[in-house]
Amino acid sequence: MSNPKYNINTRIVKVFHEDGNQASIPPIYQSTTFKADSIDSLSTNNYDYTRSGNPTRTTLQSHLASIINCKHTWVVNSGMACLDVILSAFLKPNDELIAGEDLYGGSDRLLHFFERKSNIKINHYDTTNLELMKSKITKDTKLILLESPTNPLINVVNVKEITSYAHKINPNCIVVFDNTMMTPLLMNPLELGVDIHYESATKYLNGHHDIMAGVLACNNDEIAKKLFFVINSTGSGLAPFDSWLLIRGLKTLSIRLEREQENCMKLANYLEKLNFKVRYTGLKSHPQYNLHFSQCKGPGAVLSFETGNIKLSELIIKNCKLFSTTVSFGSVSSLISLPLKMSHASIDPKVLKERNFPQDLIRLCVGIEDINDLINDLDNAIRLAKRELNAKL
Repeated sequence: MSNPKYNINTRIVKVFHEDGNQASIPPIYQSTTFKADSIDSLSTNNYDYTRSGNPTRTTLQSHLASIINCKHTWVVNSGMACLDVILSAFLKPNDELIAGEDLYGGSDRLLHFFERKSNIKINHYDTTNLELMKSKITKDTKLILLESPTNPLINVVNVKEITSYAHKINPNCIVVFDNTMMTPLLMNPLELGVDIHYESATKYLNGHHDIMAGVLACNNDEIAKKLFFVINSTGSGLAPFDSWLLIRGLKTLSIRLEREQENCMKLANYLEKLNFKVRYTGLKSHPQYNLHFSQCKGPGAVLSFETGNIKLSELIIKNCKLFSTTVSFGSVSSLISLPLKMSHASIDPKVLKERNFPQDLIRLCVGIEDINDLINDLDNAIRLAKRELNAKL
């Protein structure tokens, strides 16, 4: 657990570590194996094989536990590896799982892989509808997967109420929350009753899109043991060098996210003035504005907006110069994407249609550039796109 006398911004920067040479930053233990003094000491050594444990990874995990304010953290080689570990650790054939309709495409793909491979029963519902969720959660519900805000529709889920009700109906139900969008700076799902908090550290936690990593956090000792068993068995623990890079990246999380969030708010206001339908929890026009801020400290730095025309959306993306057209988010550089054809392309078109997924939806992941340059880039792209579209009519 973290030291309560330090606030989170201090905990993010201050990395406690053990090193016999008194290095001012944590060293990298780029070693696969660790020597024992004797055969008899093998069982008492802290480390023997990096798949099972490594000092650099331990430093990172302890640091993250301090930031998240939890008992246990594990780091693995991607955000998707987090979900894979969870599903492997807690579900068996015929178990029932509830997930949202507005769900990250990679999560949806992995869930349905498990559905085919392990005969798990997956039910997708509108997790923003509290009464609907209460009517669907039963004593047979073994796991619930939540996101809030959802990606990319930016819908808000009442995490505390759903979690509390799920545990009331089935005390053994595992509620899992993907906190990638908010980070521990803006939201602490464990304080809302969630059993497992995970996020893709590829995104904001590292912040520079030069490693892939995932973080799992919990307070329950038994849950932590089951997670570690899978991680150790499969060898999905984060490599020493990537662990060291994540330690370094984390130190600037506060100032990065502050600038990104400020820029995103200004872009949301700009787009709303152009009469686009903007989805961003920082806007008071968002229908779940109050709910979001009852469980989060800020709106984050991802927004989406609808143009009303998929061709217009494609042309806007094509004409952007500063916004890189790519999947993912959380980088110091601003990114733009069309989820229908990118991050959510793996979802069956029929399913997307059933879920009323807007085809023209553009997602912006806002970085730390000068806001005037970002607005000018987007404004120029929109004007050029409209001109090109009108020329084709």
